[in-house]
Amino acid sequence: MDETPLPEVTEQFARTLTPEPDGIVAEMDERADREGFPTVGPAVGAWLRLLARLTDAERVFEFGSGYGYSAYWMAPALPADGELVLTEVDADELDAAREYFRRGGYADRAVFEHGDAVDVVDRYDGPFDVVLVDNEKERYTEAFEAVREKVPVGGVVAADNAVEAAPLDFADVRALLAGESVEASDASRGVAAYLKRVRDDPDFETGLLPLGEGVAVSVRVA
Repeated sequence: MDETPLPEVTEQFARTLTPEPDGIVAEMDERADREGFPTVGPAVGAWLRLLARLTDAERVFEFGSGYGYSAYWMAPALPADGELVLTEVDADELDAAREYFRRGGYADRAVFEHGDAVDVVDRYDGPFDVVLVDNEKERYTEAFEAVREKVPVGGVVAADNAVEAAPLDFADVRALLAGESVEASDASRGVAAYLKRVRDDPDFETGLLPLGEGVAVSVRVA
């Protein structure tokens, strides 16, 4: 589409404020560029770390972790006895995440779960102070429902790709949120349904972080 929902200048400026990435993050960024792998990028990664710090996070859960990029950004914000649960259906990517965490010195606080994240989260008791939703777009609402009761007051649920993604059409998402009838992809419908769900939930307040591909940040208030 011709419209650019998130201006590149915002992303570029935000990167000037991010912590200096260590060698592992730099290696992950190079891999993403080389393979065309969709990570959240350093600007969003730094914000995820900040969210973990602001919530004094001790436990984090990710719906979809790839090779551990976003999780690695959050790891320094957790205490050594904290728990960061990574989930991934691709065993090779999960093995890569495990190796990055080992080399970076954060394996002591990471749990690597191979399988469907929605199934995995059912095996865990709460609370989770920060949750990142980054699995299949059409299953975002399913992920939220699976983890909602495990998020304490003051906890955060962040959903990536709230504005942009390869199968996502921003105009369609806006139209669906406005109640219009449009022919939209499953991904667009999934993200729109998620945004409506968290927007209308009286126990959460939601705002948009306009970085990367857009992150919907929902804070539990009741």
